[in-house]
This record gives sequence, C-alpha cells and structure tokens, in this order.
Amino acid sequence: MSLETSRFDIHDHLKTPEDRLLYLEAAFDDGDPAFIAHALDDVGRTVGMTSIAEDAGVRWQTCRDSAGKTGDPRLSTVLSVIKALGLKISVVSDKHPV
Repeated sequence: MSLETSRFDIHDHLKTPEDRLLYLEAAFDDGDPAFIAHALDDVGRTVGMTSIAEDAGVRWQTCRDSAGKTGDPRLSTVLSVIKALGLKISVVSDKHPV
C-alpha cells in the first residue's frame, strides 16, 4: 500500500480574517524577521497584494520585493501593510511589566 500525499498550501488555511490574524500573530511571536515577511506575503497574496499595496500607499512591487526570500522590508512598509490589512501591532512584555 502506498502513501498518498498532497501538497500543502498555506493559502488554503487563510480563508478568514481570524485565520490570517492568528497566522501573523504566530509569525510575530516566532520573532524571525524572514518568517514575518513571508507571513505578510502569504496573507497579502491571499487577500490580494494589489489591493493591499494600494491601501498601504506603496507600490505593488515594493510589497513583493520586501516579502521575498532576500527581502528585508522597511518598518514603514510593514506598518503600512499591517494597517491596510485592518490590523495593528501592539507591544507586550514577555517577562515582566515595564
């Protein structure tokens, strides 16, 4: 008996705003800048990168280049994309109250 597999596609699991929010929260919790950029790209492609770029006030190519494997998005781009997705970033202590 052979094992049947199927290709995993994250976009199949980012159908709702809540799914996308949880995915981005996990990426930010992980703290890896490359993973955060990749997760923003995944969510952007799921929602529609062109509309996200327009809402963020940046060029579509800027969004795509920032999220690529060699991309290193500027903080202003990340914040604009987060806002265009209808989200906001907050900071909390992971050790003790400040």
